[in-house]
Amino acid sequence: MKILMQPIEMIAWFTQEGTPNPIHYKLTSVDAASIVVKVDRVVTRSEEKIAGNRMILFRCQSEMNGLLKPYELKYELNTCKWFLYKA
Repeated sequence: MKILMQPIEMIAWFTQEGTPNPIHYKLTSVDAASIVVKVDRVVTRSEEKIAGNRMILFRCQSEMNGLLKPYELKYELNTCKWFLYKA
């Protein structure tokens, strides 16, 4: 997988404790085309702290073009921003 750390638009639901769960995300490519990806499965969820910045790392899988593709999403807790970390 390649590290991208690209900002994305996310549709997610949150538990009463505030834990996010991703559903769909929209990725805008270089040629200004938008790609919507449904998060089929969250494999693991972990929290990490990089330079004092807390983030939740989601390892996910989705079916794209008939193939099961793994990727990683990051949610930044301080700014409430989502990133496509690895794909």
